[in-house]
Amino acid sequence: MNCDRIQICPEPFSWATGELTDPAAGALAVFLGCTRAERAADGRDLLALQYEAYEPMALRQMHDLATAARRRWPIARLIMLHRVGRVELGEPSVLIAVSTPHRNEAFEACRWLIDSLKAEVAVWKKEIWSDGTESWVHGEKP
Repeated sequence: MNCDRIQICPEPFSWATGELTDPAAGALAVFLGCTRAERAADGRDLLALQYEAYEPMALRQMHDLATAARRRWPIARLIMLHRVGRVELGEPSVLIAVSTPHRNEAFEACRWLIDSLKAEVAVWKKEIWSDGTESWVHGEKP
């Protein structure tokens, strides 16, 4: 039985490295994605990001990614959290963390999970700009 923690979070999330410790794991890799300040070509400043998810589908997809990652790497523990709602500059919006026996496996699994989550999971991102405009990243939300 694994001890994965997979959640869509409407509020800021917290986690602790203790959630990933395991006697079989000698490595822990973490990816924490945060909203960064950006300036558009036309001079607008990014104020925040707004995330929306189709939660039942997104959670199923996240669990499927965890299962696929466990088939590829000897993951002892895994955390995958994604915010929904408004995420201000500097705040975390996504966390991927894995523990494995060795560091290379941890790095590979962590990178694969974040890349796959961004490409496959039913979570959409909208940019909120200083002039009051909003724009979906990669076009309109389906």
